[in-house]
Amino acid sequence: MNSKKGIKIEALMSVGIDIGKDVFHLVGFDPDGNVVVRKKIKRMALEKTFEELPSCIVGMEACLSAHFVSRALRKMGFEPRIIPAIYVKPFNKGQKNDYNDAEAIAEAALRPNLKSVPEKSQDQLDLQALHRVRSRLVSRRTATINQIRAFLIEQGITVRKGLRALKNSFLTILEERKDEISPRMRKILIGLYGDWMWMDDRIDAVSTEIEQISRAEENCVNVMTIPGIGPMISTAMVAAIGTGDAFDRGRDFAAWVGLVPRQYSTGGRTVLGRISKPGSRYLRMLFVQAAKVILMRPHRWPDFSFGEWLIRAEPRMHRNKLAVALANKLARTAWSVLHHGTTFDAPRDEVAVGV
Repeated sequence: MNSKKGIKIEALMSVGIDIGKDVFHLVGFDPDGNVVVRKKIKRMALEKTFEELPSCIVGMEACLSAHFVSRALRKMGFEPRIIPAIYVKPFNKGQKNDYNDAEAIAEAALRPNLKSVPEKSQDQLDLQALHRVRSRLVSRRTATINQIRAFLIEQGITVRKGLRALKNSFLTILEERKDEISPRMRKILIGLYGDWMWMDDRIDAVSTEIEQISRAEENCVNVMTIPGIGPMISTAMVAAIGTGDAFDRGRDFAAWVGLVPRQYSTGGRTVLGRISKPGSRYLRMLFVQAAKVILMRPHRWPDFSFGEWLIRAEPRMHRNKLAVALANKLARTAWSVLHHGTTFDAPRDEVAVGV
């Protein structure tokens, strides 16, 4: 197969794929940097198209179907590389369109020091999907509870803070204040309460499934030996990074999660600001929650290898700043345990208070 300029694609070096919902755009380079492939294909024609191409590096941006495409191409003998979109942007030339995006991806895929996204297995994607479903349900439940509170306040009825307080008093309020609440508003509130109970059941079911996976997966069991870390964090970590091979050290993982200070350095002068907050917002939130669980139990600090550090840091640091610093330490420790397949030196009963 030849291009318009008569260049043979047998010398193909890299191909960039701009992945769309139904249509893919391909741009390929030869070793001299000439464009020898430039075409648009349907999603269903992916395998047929690449069967006609020689084995080479295939780059694609990290997106919803990137891991599926990567696995399919790897089975065909290609070398797929999933690249974060932020690393592709510097290679984009001209105006934004699908072919320019594919060309930029093909160039970025050739960079030897460019960090790529590890290819996820189907089990990792399934576990990640469970976490996303649970996160959405928790968010919708919170919105429903807030709406119930707002409607009650409009009727002049306030309930003290907390999910449990509202759940325990809701039916009593409807009964005791039935003269103050109109029949239509009562019907609306009962419907919202039913939505709340349904979401509670769904959240419990998904959480139970996640906990069962955490007990059966060896990597999750190892990570749960760390204080404050339970089924949610351990399974979320395994779903996100596998065994952590994409990171050279624990501090790199903590930086990816966004638990390190934002740095601005010039002329030998370093200025540290707030935490950087890139990467996984979900994992960052879970690690901070785990840190706060530990901070609530100061009598247990001496039992941990980092207990002395906590005791020294607590008087001189704000509570929230200490929680983030501890979350950073937990993230680095979790990566080490996960990557090396070891366990932590904490008592086993700490697993029960983990997130």
